Amino acid sequence: MKIAFAKPALPKGAAIAVPVLEGRKLGPTAAALDRRTKGALTRALKASRFEGKLEETLSVLAPHGLSCSRVVLVGFGKAAALDALAAQRIGGALVALLAQSGETDAALAVDGFAKTAAPVAVLAANIALGASLRGYRFDKYRTTEKRDERPSLKALTLLVDAPAAARKAFAPLETTARAVAAARDLVSEPANIVTPQAFAAEAKTLSKLGIKVEVLGVKQLRKLGLNLMLGVGQGSAHEPQLVVLRWNGGRKTSAPVAFVGKGLTFDTGGISIKPAAGMEEMKFDMAGAATVLGVLRSLAARKARVNAVGVCAMAENMPSGTAQRPGDVVKSMSGQTVEVIDTDAEGRLVLSDALWYTQDRFKPRAMIDLATLTGSIMVALGYEYAGLFANDDKLAEQLLAAGAAAGERLWRMPLNESYDERIKSDIADMKNDGGRWGDSINAAVMLKRFVGTTPWAHLDIAGMAWATEDRPTAPKGATGFGVRLLDRFVADSCEDR
Repeated sequence: MKIAFAKPALPKGAAIAVPVLEGRKLGPTAAALDRRTKGALTRALKASRFEGKLEETLSVLAPHGLSCSRVVLVGFGKAAALDALAAQRIGGALVALLAQSGETDAALAVDGFAKTAAPVAVLAANIALGASLRGYRFDKYRTTEKRDERPSLKALTLLVDAPAAARKAFAPLETTARAVAAARDLVSEPANIVTPQAFAAEAKTLSKLGIKVEVLGVKQLRKLGLNLMLGVGQGSAHEPQLVVLRWNGGRKTSAPVAFVGKGLTFDTGGISIKPAAGMEEMKFDMAGAATVLGVLRSLAARKARVNAVGVCAMAENMPSGTAQRPGDVVKSMSGQTVEVIDTDAEGRLVLSDALWYTQDRFKPRAMIDLATLTGSIMVALGYEYAGLFANDDKLAEQLLAAGAAAGERLWRMPLNESYDERIKSDIADMKNDGGRWGDSINAAVMLKRFVGTTPWAHLDIAGMAWATEDRPTAPKGATGFGVRLLDRFVADSCEDR
C-alpha cells in the first residue's frame, strides 16, 4: 500500500476519512462536510452507536453533494490522549475497515485539535505508520484467491496542512516499518523454505546496507566449542548456523550493544517430541532471530550512530537416530556442563552458547536476547506483554521505557538466586529443565550463567511473536515484535551524541 502526504483537498471518486473526537465532536473537516451534505453526517451519527472513541469507525456511503465514494468517520478519542501510539491505532483501524471495502484509494484529513499530546505532523506520520503495519499481508503462496478476498486498498493519502513536515517525520518510521515487515516475512515462511542455511543467505543480503555479515558453520562451531547449540541441531539434516551481523555506525572507541536471537527454524521438541496439534506453529520459533535481523536492518537503514552486533543462533530441532537424548551431558562453550533433561527445552541451550560467544568475542556494553522461549510466560502474561528478565536495573528501566513508547510492552519478572536450586543437576553443573513451575524464570536463571558481568536482559516473546487474531497494528500472524522496541531503545539510550 502506497502512503502519501498532501495538502487538504477532497478526493474525487475515492473515500475520505475525517476525525471525530469522543462525544461525537466533529473535527473541522467533518463539520465542513456535514454542512456541505446538509447534515448527512449528523443524521448518520444519530442513527448509530458511534461515539468517536479511539479506533471507532462509521462509513457513510456516497453522501449527496460530494464526489467522494464514501465518508468514513474515524474516532480520534480524547484530544488530550491523542499521542503517537493512539495515532498508530487510528491508522490501523482505518486500513482494517477499508481493506475489504472495495475502495482502492482513500484519504484521511488529519485536523489540528487544541491540546493534543503530539503535533499534527507527528500524528499524521504515526497514523501512516499504523496503516503500514496493519496493511501488511503475507500472500506469497496464495494462487487461487478470488478478487473479492484480496485487500482492495492500494493507496492512502494523509491530508495535512504541513505535508512536508509530516513526510519528514514519517521517514524514519517508514524505515522501521519496512524492517518489521522483513522480520514478519521470515517468521511467516514455512520451515521447508527457511532453514538455518536459508536464513543465513537472507542475512547476507544486508551487506548492501553496510552491515558486515559472517556465518559460522558446523566446523567452526565445533572448533569454538558451541556444543549446546550443536547438540540441539544434531538430529536434523539442516546443519546449525551462527549468523553474526555487525553495524558500525558509532565511534570506533564505543563498545557495541549486542542483540542475540533464538533461531529454531522448526521445533518438534526433538526426542521429547511435542503433541501433533499445533506443531505447525513451531515454524515461528525463530522469531527472536528474525527480530535481531530486523533491528540491524533498521539501524543500518537509518544510519544509526551506534555500534551494534546481532547474533542469530540458527538450528532445527528434529527427532532422528542422531538426535540428542534426554539424559545427555554436554559441555558448553563456557566450559560449564549441562544435563539435558528435556530436548524440548532447546532454546535455552542454543542461547546459552550464543550469549557466551557474544560477550566473550565482542565485549558489549549491553546484551539483549530475544526468544520464543517458554509457554509459561504466556500463562503469566497472556498476549499483552513480553517477559523481561535482567541483571541490571538501568538496562531494564531503559527497555521498559522504550517498550512503552513503541507500544511493545514488557513486564519485568523476578530473577534471583533462590531459583538456582531449580536447575541443579545430580551429575552436571546444571540441568536445562527446572520443572513446570516458574519455567520462564528457570530458563532465565540458566541463561544468566552465560553472560558473565555484562549488563544483560532476556525478552521472552513467546506470547507476542505470533498473533492468533488481528491486533491494532498487526494482522493475524507474525507480528515482528521487538523491532520497534529495540530500535527505540537504541535511539533513546545507545547512540553516540
